[in-house]
Amino acid sequence: MNCVDDIRLEQFLQLKKEIRGSDKHLIVGIDAAKEKHNAFFGTARGKTLVKNLVFDNTLEGFQKLLAYVERIKVQYSLSKVVFGIEPTANYHKPLSEHLIKCGHLVVLVGGVAVKNNRPLLDGRWDKHDVKDAANVADLISQGKCLFYEYPLMTLRNVRILNALKRRLKKREHGISVCIRNNLLAQYFPELDRHYGPSETLAVVRECLDPSAIAGMEYDTFYRAVAPGRTTLAKDRRVRAIWRTAVDSIGCTMGEASSFEAQVMVDSLKQIRLTIKSVEDKLEDACLEFPEYTYLLSIPGFGPDVSSKVLGAIGNPHRFANGKQVLKMAGLDLCADRSGKKSNSAIPVISKQGKADLRYGLYQAALIASLKNKDFIAYYTNKLKGRAKEKGIGTKMRVKLAAKLLIIAWTLMKKKEFFDPKHLKQEDQDAQKKAA
Repeated sequence: MNCVDDIRLEQFLQLKKEIRGSDKHLIVGIDAAKEKHNAFFGTARGKTLVKNLVFDNTLEGFQKLLAYVERIKVQYSLSKVVFGIEPTANYHKPLSEHLIKCGHLVVLVGGVAVKNNRPLLDGRWDKHDVKDAANVADLISQGKCLFYEYPLMTLRNVRILNALKRRLKKREHGISVCIRNNLLAQYFPELDRHYGPSETLAVVRECLDPSAIAGMEYDTFYRAVAPGRTTLAKDRRVRAIWRTAVDSIGCTMGEASSFEAQVMVDSLKQIRLTIKSVEDKLEDACLEFPEYTYLLSIPGFGPDVSSKVLGAIGNPHRFANGKQVLKMAGLDLCADRSGKKSNSAIPVISKQGKADLRYGLYQAALIASLKNKDFIAYYTNKLKGRAKEKGIGTKMRVKLAAKLLIIAWTLMKKKEFFDPKHLKQEDQDAQKKAA
């Protein structure tokens, strides 16, 4: 997808091979913040060159950093430089982008690694900006760093829209919960069992007071909350609400409560319209990638899951094997085997990756195992002999979710559509190995 990113990936892999004990590398560890950054200059052999350089989060500050880098390189006869940054919210991104555009190698250091390595520097847990920058540099000297992906704008658009949709979905859920747990619980508790269809929101907005509903003729109430085409199912739902209002135990409503109900319903409708527009924009962004159509061919993969997988994987060639893909999603298995036999250790997924991606993949696995005949057969075969185990259905669907992610990565890499023959062939190979 991005030739420049491929070149940077090769440079990163080369760095991982040669950084330990190197006498050519200048390591710049940076603790990123909102207004000022702290930088530590050292070598791969543990020598401190500049303990603390503070520079502003401005172009002038970035130029100051690069001027120091050039001076240190000349002074100590160092030919290569690597910048390491611990991600802090989005504060590190302008600096990272500037360094990459200037042709420098930038790597990431994970927050968990920084936390675990901090006490190892001097045997104490002491967190401050100067020490954090040195901590980042120390981890890079050990090769414990991550590739800093800087994709093309087309892929960044997919990721930005996915993140925006996720935030909007959280707001939608928050407003919906507020309507049910605040308004309905107080004034019309019986309506909660009918919550969901559009008529329910119309009741909340137009006439949430059960005493007012009880005093209305059914036809008047129906026209107020369910305008448009009449269906048997809609009539049944509205009639059930109208009958329930007679014996409601809800509190007495005032003018302020009615106004609150209107505001909350209008906010919910508006955010749903916004989500729909984001989804349309996201689909347009995804259609710029031919890999998107390959992902849609996988059973259980709709536009939502396909966009999440596309945004997470990006360039499929940056992963050397399937294990790296599973680690990215947090679907890799981990177990505590210390002092135990291997058959007694219970492996579980690490959950150290992208939670939103894992959720989408699990939903795809659930749909595929219920709707697609090939995946139904595959899933059923995995349950043979283990059907009575507690929670085995969920475990096998998690395994199927991991399987779907590997399939998606393979299709993106090979630029192929999904073929159920591959699934059947792999299942047959596994049975032969087991035999």
